[in-house]
Order: sequence, then structure tokens, then C-alpha cells
Amino acid sequence: MKSPFFRSFFFAAFCTLSCLCAWAQDKAQFVQSEKHAFRISTLLTGLENPWSVAFLPDGRMLITERAGRLRLVSADFKLDPKPIEGLPEVVSHGQGGLFDVVLHPQYAQNAWIYWAYNAPGPGGWGTALARGKLQGQRMTDVQVLFSMQPKTRSGFHFGGRIVFDQAGFVYLTLGDRGDKDRAQKMDDHAGSVIRLHDDGRVPANNPFVKRAGAFAEKWTLGHRNMQGAALHPQTGELWTHEHGPQGGDELNVMRAGLNYGWPVITYGVNYGLGTKIGEGQEKPGMVQALKVWVPSIAPSGMAFVSGSQFPQWQGNLLIGALRGQMLVRLTLDGEKVVSEERLFQGRPGRIRDVRMGPDGLVYLLTDEAQGALLRLEPVKP
Repeated sequence: MKSPFFRSFFFAAFCTLSCLCAWAQDKAQFVQSEKHAFRISTLLTGLENPWSVAFLPDGRMLITERAGRLRLVSADFKLDPKPIEGLPEVVSHGQGGLFDVVLHPQYAQNAWIYWAYNAPGPGGWGTALARGKLQGQRMTDVQVLFSMQPKTRSGFHFGGRIVFDQAGFVYLTLGDRGDKDRAQKMDDHAGSVIRLHDDGRVPANNPFVKRAGAFAEKWTLGHRNMQGAALHPQTGELWTHEHGPQGGDELNVMRAGLNYGWPVITYGVNYGLGTKIGEGQEKPGMVQALKVWVPSIAPSGMAFVSGSQFPQWQGNLLIGALRGQMLVRLTLDGEKVVSEERLFQGRPGRIRDVRMGPDGLVYLLTDEAQGALLRLEPVKP
């Protein structure tokens, strides 16, 4: 039998080792940025390629998985094992599947939930917008408000972000579906932002309503693949970012009827070849981006910082990055990007979605086969 001394020694050593492991784990999740110190907390794991998160008023959350499942998460971050039923058919193919989910601005009064998804139809599939009302574990009163045309069998560039503006119009971003020339066509939804009333009707003041041969839903054109969109808290304008090819990711402000250039102008080049795309980097009548990333960061998800939890970040723009597995923080002066900070590169995984929670904290989703819901929590340095 070991003596009391040895038992005490081994117990103390075990406690010390346990404390060191806990300290190391906590230190691994601690980040000291230029303006704030914060901890990255993992709230939930086991999500399959999660794409978007929305916050219900009762503290629960909705999370989309690209494979086509809409998941319900309790206020204490427990994942309901049964996906929500009643959604229209979702085609999970390539980059396509179930995308964004958002609540109507008047959700407390009308209970509408909106989601974007890859919908089947003649010729293949394409991005669609639907809404419904959550009753228990089922979506009811489902209405398909929009479905892009024409559809193809490509597995690339679906867009899929949804934003409501202050007047109640709803915007949906659409990628070029892997066929770059579609982004410049007026009788094609691909490569555009569309703008609708909340019930799917086309607003009478959309820019191309009276243009012969143009799709009336179009708000802008000339985009490659927008996977981030957010409403500026002061101006009320829609900001988006989009994937470039090899290089040339862009940050833009969306304005009615403007042409954002793809593929006529771009700062990117052809994959693997390095050869020129289009006519150059500028052309009269086409919008220059507020910021361009070369090389690409592969942006996805975007939110303006609000609330009191990160006061030194107030009004900054947070952008998730799939490439580099990081969060990018942009300091703005109006529409000028003053500075960029890249946070926790390579640590949490590929950042797919970025949201400001109702508690003023920053929530992230990682795009992995075993994806996670993360939260940034301010701490003392």
C-alpha cells in the first residue's frame, strides 16, 4: 500500500495537470484583437455543413444545413434530433442546398419565416425563396415566393442570402450558376440581386419593370456569387460581398439598376491559368467595388456590429472567410474601408455565417461535415 505522502503527491500532480490542461484549452480559445479581447465559445457541434442561423424571440434558434435540413436549437443550445418538416423539396447538389433563413421584421405580428434553397424545376434547379410559419416541428402555410429562371444542372454559384430593408422589401442574392455570361443578361435571374414585396409581388418601382425583355424582379446585375449580405444600420442600404474567381473577391453597396461588372471587369483571373477574364478591371458604366481581396479570402456571411458588448467595434463590418478560416473585421468611414483586421486565422474552421445575436454577441457557423455554432464573448485582457 502506498503511503499517505505518495497518495497526496499523486493527487496534487493530477490536479495540477488538470488545471494546466484546462488553462491551455481556455487559452486556445482566447483572442486579443486590436480593439477587444474575447473568448470563442463553442455552443453546439454536430451540424452538417450549417449555412445560416436565425434567432427566435423565445431564445430558440433555427439553423439550416446545406443538405436540406432546417434544425431547431433550444435556448440552452440543445439540438433537436428531428429536423423541421414541411419544407418544399431541396436539391442538395454541389454547392446547392438549403441556404439562408431569416425572420420577417414583423415576426411578432405575422410569424413569417423566410428561407432560400435550391429548388427543382424544368431544366434542372436554381435558387428559390419561400416562407412559412413554424408550428411545433412543422412548417405550415408554406408559400414559394420566387424561383429563379432559367434552371440548369450546374452545382455552382447559388448566392442564397436574404435581407429585409427598412421599408419591408426583401432582397435575395443570386449567383451566376457557374456560367459567367449569364450575369450580364437581362432576361436571366442569374448573377443578380432581386427585390420583392414580402409576399413575392414585384415592386412597381423596381429599375427594370418597364424595360422590354428584362426580368422585373432584378434589382442589380453583374455578380458572380454573393454569399454575404447585410443592411447598413445608418443608411439602410444593402451591402453585399461576393466571391471572385482566383482573386477578386468584392465588397459592394447595392443600388437600383447598377451593373457590378462580372465578368466584363474583375480583379481575378482564371483558375490555375492566371489568364485574364473580361476586359480589365474598370469600365465606364460599371461599378467599382469598395474593397477587393487579391488573393481571395472566400467570403461568406456578414454583419454590422451593433449593441453594447463590443463598443470599440461599433459600426464595423464582420465578414466570415472560408479560405483562411477566419473572421475579417473592417473599419469603415462612410463607404471607405479604413482598415482590416484578420482574426483567429485557421483556428475555428471555415466561417460560413456571421450574425449579431439579440444579446449583442457575435455568432458564427463553421462550414464543416461536423460544423459548429460559435459565439464571441468579450473578456478582460
